[in-house]
Amino acid sequence: VRGLRAVADFEYEFQMVGMNRVLDSTIETVFLMAEARHQAIASKLVKEIARLDGDVSKFVTHEVHERLLAKLGK
Repeated sequence: VRGLRAVADFEYEFQMVGMNRVLDSTIETVFLMAEARHQAIASKLVKEIARLDGDVSKFVTHEVHERLLAKLGK
């Protein structure tokens, strides 16, 4: 199960589907579209905000927030 937010996600995921099919033809991929309120959220951006001491609590769960800060040594 893979989540899609934008066209760029689809292009990347489409390539992954092709590679997975070459590796194992029994692998099936299902795509789910993100809700509009989540479409702008990207882990890369959340990590960058956290690295710069920004508040990412609006974008991740409490558990993820704690682990991310711990991983960054904050």
